[in-house]
Amino acid sequence: MVARGTWDDMRIRVLTMNVQHDAGDPRRTGLINVELRRLSPDLVALQEVRKDQLATLLDGTGLAHVTHQEDVLRSDWSDGTVLATRWPHRVVDVQEHRPAEGDVHWWTLAAAVDVPELGELLFIQPATPWRLDQAGAREAQLLAAVEVDQLHRFRLPSIIAGDLNATPKSAGIRFLTGLQSLGGRSAHYHDAWVVGGNGTGYTWTVANPLAAAEIERLVGQPHHRRRIDYIFVGSAHSHPTARARILHAELIGDAPVDGVWLSDHFGVLADLEYSLDPLAG
Repeated sequence: MVARGTWDDMRIRVLTMNVQHDAGDPRRTGLINVELRRLSPDLVALQEVRKDQLATLLDGTGLAHVTHQEDVLRSDWSDGTVLATRWPHRVVDVQEHRPAEGDVHWWTLAAAVDVPELGELLFIQPATPWRLDQAGAREAQLLAAVEVDQLHRFRLPSIIAGDLNATPKSAGIRFLTGLQSLGGRSAHYHDAWVVGGNGTGYTWTVANPLAAAEIERLVGQPHHRRRIDYIFVGSAHSHPTARARILHAELIGDAPVDGVWLSDHFGVLADLEYSLDPLAG
């Protein structure tokens, strides 16, 4: 969904969603597709996607440019992250991370997206370890994501989006939002939910029956609820000739569709307005 304002402004719609692969109700994948077509996002970060789901998930969405994690890692790990856009993109960085010897790998995928009339935008999608006792590994990966941004960023403010498995009070998220340093290093990104959302923004909660089953299995505590899915937007000081304003943010899938819960995670949708300084050349 692109809406033109003045000649140097453009609205860009961004979505991140963990689709919980193809578990449970077989209608879920088709219903997620219905939501994608309704929402018409321009940039999408999906997690826990089976490669054989992609055709159904993206059919008719206009998201014609797609990279699945399996494609860039050259592995048989078919359940992974997906970056999908309305516009051409090229992968500029892929990083693999292992919290401990013998653990499964996690990854960070970064792509340069060619936004019409504005130029290239760096879209970074980290997929971080989920275990509650792996905060250190998540922090190291978010530090690495910021390094990727610093290495590849363009004139347009970068976007970091995905299921980060960390709450807003965690050191990693506080680092991203400029509230604390990590390892003597600092960063600052705008949290789309804080700027444009309403309420707690919990994305993994026992209020969702699909999440409640996972929470019981993985956490084992009642009343568990967390905000762990995010869209972050680069700050003006890192991109002095362009800006990105967060206009609105909302949860996706936070109620059943035709009686079916879409996933164990709620997605996050953000509407952004990108502007270039016409005098900067």
